[in-house]
Amino acid sequence: MLENLTHYFNTIPSAHRAFILAGGIAFFWLVEGGIPLFRFEYNKWKHAGLNLFFTLTTIIINFAFATLIVRASDWSIQHEWGLLPWFGLSGWAQLIVGLLLLDLVGAYFIHWIEHKIKVLWKFHMIHHADTMVDTTTANRHHPGESVFRAIFTLLGVLICGAPMWLVMLYQSISALLSQFNHANIRLPKSLDRAISYIIVSPDMHKIHHHVTRPQTDSNFGNIFAIWDRIFGTFNVTPIEQIQYGLDVLPDETTADIRFQLGIPFNSQIKTDE
Repeated sequence: MLENLTHYFNTIPSAHRAFILAGGIAFFWLVEGGIPLFRFEYNKWKHAGLNLFFTLTTIIINFAFATLIVRASDWSIQHEWGLLPWFGLSGWAQLIVGLLLLDLVGAYFIHWIEHKIKVLWKFHMIHHADTMVDTTTANRHHPGESVFRAIFTLLGVLICGAPMWLVMLYQSISALLSQFNHANIRLPKSLDRAISYIIVSPDMHKIHHHVTRPQTDSNFGNIFAIWDRIFGTFNVTPIEQIQYGLDVLPDETTADIRFQLGIPFNSQIKTDE
């Protein structure tokens, strides 16, 4: 099984990667209609338009970094550089530890940094500005933030010494899990709680999208829930108390693409209240 998985992600066609991204959005979009967490009063297609625009810019930037990531992976394998080869990990151990490390560096760590450094936080604000979080919010990132995240993915590959098949597997799982935990779906509380011990569940991540701190500065994980528990950033707030958006941004600007793109350069926008 592992050999087949390795071969598939080592040679995965671009069309398959596109299908994973688009198929995930389509699937969770349909599930949202059946078991919504919140019943938003909004035009779902209009709301998706802006978020899909930012998804497109994210895809373009990721493609621009693809060659660098491939070269970094090839160089690491050739020179036996990184934690995975240093500890002699292979097989399932390489897969599990590699996914954990790539998620730590490429998702959790950069996400935490974006909340701590004001310049980066202003780029990240676009993601939090969505007042109606659903599966399309997953890739609502300012192009500048997409660059930061791509750089940390590159760093994660070098730190791990990850082979390319593992990078492709990580990126595929990361995309699907982000769509899942942003999806506007209501799971049974016991199921959501059980899921959140292993991977980031919808309710767990929705807390991160609350309008004010400390919730905004918690639950940074994307794939694995372990990092928030280890680093003390895990938060439990009843989902009924969650309100989306940011207290430093007017709600009416959430769908204004010019305003959203200009947030990092707008000196009148405060970084906190």
